[in-house]
Amino acid sequence: MSTAVPSTTATDKEPMKTDHSRAVADGAHSHAGPEPAGQRFTSFELSDFPLPTGREEEWRFSPAHRFQKFFSGELAGPAPTVGVETAPGVTSEQVGRDDERLGRIGAPVDRVAAAAWNAFTEATVLTVGAKQTPEQPTSVTITGAGGNEPGTNHLVIVAEEHSQATVVVNHAGSAQLAQTVEVDVRDGAQLTLVTLQEWDEGSVHLSAHRARVGRDAKLRHVVVTLGGDVVRITPDAVLAEPGGEVEGLGLYFTDAAQHQEHRLLIDHVAPNCISRVTYKGALQGKDAHAVWIGDVVIRSTAEGTDTYELNRNLVLTEGARADSVPNLEIETGEIEGAGHASATGRFDDEQMFYLRARGIPELEARRLVVSGFFAELINQIAVPSVTDRLTQAIEEEIRHTEAVSA
Repeated sequence: MSTAVPSTTATDKEPMKTDHSRAVADGAHSHAGPEPAGQRFTSFELSDFPLPTGREEEWRFSPAHRFQKFFSGELAGPAPTVGVETAPGVTSEQVGRDDERLGRIGAPVDRVAAAAWNAFTEATVLTVGAKQTPEQPTSVTITGAGGNEPGTNHLVIVAEEHSQATVVVNHAGSAQLAQTVEVDVRDGAQLTLVTLQEWDEGSVHLSAHRARVGRDAKLRHVVVTLGGDVVRITPDAVLAEPGGEVEGLGLYFTDAAQHQEHRLLIDHVAPNCISRVTYKGALQGKDAHAVWIGDVVIRSTAEGTDTYELNRNLVLTEGARADSVPNLEIETGEIEGAGHASATGRFDDEQMFYLRARGIPELEARRLVVSGFFAELINQIAVPSVTDRLTQAIEEEIRHTEAVSA
């Protein structure tokens, strides 16, 4: 039976102080927005970010040698096609980069995100009207155009006051893509945003998600990563007004030679806000590499904060590696609670023995253990069209595991 190969794990729930490699600075863009995320430098100017070497904190777990075309800032490759099916009460527009709604959530935090901002020519803007509560999700399908040169995509989602909606964004086809997703959840609104990365083999996808959550508003941010050669998602959420809430859910299944990286930051600026983060991943095959970085910042103004983050990794075969790093920065002692947990483990021998002892064949026992590992998280996602797809996708991955292990 294989053993886990974690390079970094943390299992304690005590606050952890973390120093970031960049100092806070004002963005160079004229649009107003929240303060920079955490203690990281932010700017809309590409020249403000030196060419990465791969040793920087934000790139040290990434295959930086595969991003050289993205680092150059010359993102002139074909843009993906964007198809939108809106629910009642939701509007969709294609706008130019001079639209005043763009860039208001915050500035890029790394060189690729800045390159994506400077290179896109048009954006898709989805707006959920005030007090609208559509029962059906709005669906966005982003289909890669293929080719070897990186292109860009820009998506803006605005949930107006006291609205309640679900948006599902599916990425498919073949692409080399630098993407920006801006999310504005206004006062009293509730938005569920699900992004699925189901890319074809050979795809590289680097996506920066920047969100702002208003007073008594809630964002459920769900990331599902299954396909592509390299996928790196960096969600930042700012709890900017009292009573805000962020729930971050993530599921990934990393196969041989895939690199899947999820690097989050929840920035508690306002008092009496809540954040919960749960990410789970399974890994199989030689050189499968999953990275999860979970940063939570509780500022001196964020009294009454309640936050917890959790990452679990299940290593199914030899040759796979998981890096998991939860971090807490706490600037006030007047909080309700703050904690984190992280663990990476191999396939459980005891569970397997228990099932085999009751007459369940090995392959069926393996299926039950892996399905059980993801079951609670899939139920939390609670979007039927998505959960059905995930259940099927995990079954397909388990069959692949059986073939690899045979």
